[in-house]
Amino acid sequence: MSKLCVVAMMLITLLVNVSCDGTPGGTITDRAGRQVTISGPIYRVVSTAPSNTEIIVDLGMAHKLVAIDRHSANVDGIPDGLPLLDFFFPDAEVILGLRPDIIIASGHNPTGAGDDPFRLLGEAGIPVVYIPMSRSIDDIYLDIAFIAELLQVRENGERLVQAMRAEIAEITRMVPYIETPRTVYFEISPPPEMMTFGRNSFIDDMISAIGAQNIFGSENWLVTPGAEAIIGRNPDVILTNVGWIDDPIGDIKNRPGFGHINAVINNRVYRIDNDSSVRASARIVLALRQMARAVYPELHDQQ
Repeated sequence: MSKLCVVAMMLITLLVNVSCDGTPGGTITDRAGRQVTISGPIYRVVSTAPSNTEIIVDLGMAHKLVAIDRHSANVDGIPDGLPLLDFFFPDAEVILGLRPDIIIASGHNPTGAGDDPFRLLGEAGIPVVYIPMSRSIDDIYLDIAFIAELLQVRENGERLVQAMRAEIAEITRMVPYIETPRTVYFEISPPPEMMTFGRNSFIDDMISAIGAQNIFGSENWLVTPGAEAIIGRNPDVILTNVGWIDDPIGDIKNRPGFGHINAVINNRVYRIDNDSSVRASARIVLALRQMARAVYPELHDQQ
């Protein structure tokens, strides 16, 4: 029997089981604005993005995870031996076999497939909620609150948000004393296709939060600047979270023309933790602290 037939049979079985289940449920609006019907209590969770996995763990709900995406494999606090799913092409048969009560997905999961990879699972009666990539720190607070409400641990969510707010307030308490904001270029991908974030991104929000100015803050979302644009905007500090080349700082310093940039002249090029700077969860605090110390060491070296 083909794999497609097996999946189809499992879908039919699950549909029958769901339709006969008298468990009361309700309709909610997910973070993407979609209406999703929840059929009952949530005990078994599939998380398909590391940011969501981190939130689930930090809410004290790691024991409910039955599968995660491969990028979540290094999240501290996950149970051992969880099945690992492809981020863009999750195996429907594996997920069906786990019989989850809900799939907590990312707004980026459909990107690689060009379609919703969970459509058939949703039609089978497995609720799928989407959390788009957060555009600000406030969005992360809302993501935490949403997942906490979903898993019926609202108080845990409130405590996590309060702790996050307190840490951010401590990191940013010196911002009012900054007279001239320093300019920053934050690189998330090196040549040949350099990438950074502009406005409407939580990385831009983090740069603003520490009292600095994103040199591409006037451009929207994901930006692919040329070397000339970076050189022309002459940032005071360069930050990079690139971790897949041997020496990302040396790479930046040795690029043609970059020797004229103030950040390079003054040796102000720093590497920021990759995971905590790209995963929209409470753990961005680590990256925020590193960014504050890199951009304003005179204000944060004692923290």
